[in-house]
Amino acid sequence: MDAGEAAFLASAAVAAGAVNAVAGGGSLISFPALIAAGYPAKTANVTNTVALWPGYLAGTAAYRRELGGQGHRVVALLLPSFAGALLGAAILLLTPEATFEAIVPFLILFATALLAAQQPLSRVTECFRLGSRHDGHVPISLHGSVFAMSVYGAYFGAGLGIMLLAVLSVLLPDDLHRCNALKGFLSFVINAAAVGYFALFGPVQWAPALIMAVGAIAGGYVGVGIVRKIDPRWLRAGVVVYGVSVALFLLLR
Repeated sequence: MDAGEAAFLASAAVAAGAVNAVAGGGSLISFPALIAAGYPAKTANVTNTVALWPGYLAGTAAYRRELGGQGHRVVALLLPSFAGALLGAAILLLTPEATFEAIVPFLILFATALLAAQQPLSRVTECFRLGSRHDGHVPISLHGSVFAMSVYGAYFGAGLGIMLLAVLSVLLPDDLHRCNALKGFLSFVINAAAVGYFALFGPVQWAPALIMAVGAIAGGYVGVGIVRKIDPRWLRAGVVVYGVSVALFLLLR
């Protein structure tokens, strides 16, 4: 790896770390960068997961104020996050590359539609008592949803933040910024489990992973500072536009 390639990958990781802290989907910046650098798709995917993981830690540290008072949710959702991530990582390493590439745009479109429909979905969950009944209640619907999102997140990180933010916004009685903080922590946990699995069994390229990890840390911390200044309505609209744009790009590609 020459200096130019290292600088290119580090820059992509800074941008990806910032986007992950704001809304999720940063892998759609860093993953194509690894592809452009000449790595095969599955190798690029597992390397990207390892590289961006420290950025989630930086984002979580920057969001510690909004995580205050959510310890009961964190504890309750640790097991489904770890279990789902290990399952998703195992499925990824067994999936043919062509199949892996074909389904990603549709998963991102689904997540974006879920976030766009947050308000009517919130009314439905309230009607059927699927969501949290009070601040200390973590409903079974949230356990199941986080497990499913964790499978996807370990399988391919892009769009995980969008999915988690949508699910948390629908099922928890809290504002978007606190949901965003919890989303960031769960993303850190999910990727930690996936990183451990890939380190043991996956084709990780450690040189680019370490270079990109430094960029992801910087981007993750800066991204939280930006998102605190954004009105929740604009944040939601921005996430929807971003998700649709990424999905259309992948479909057209």
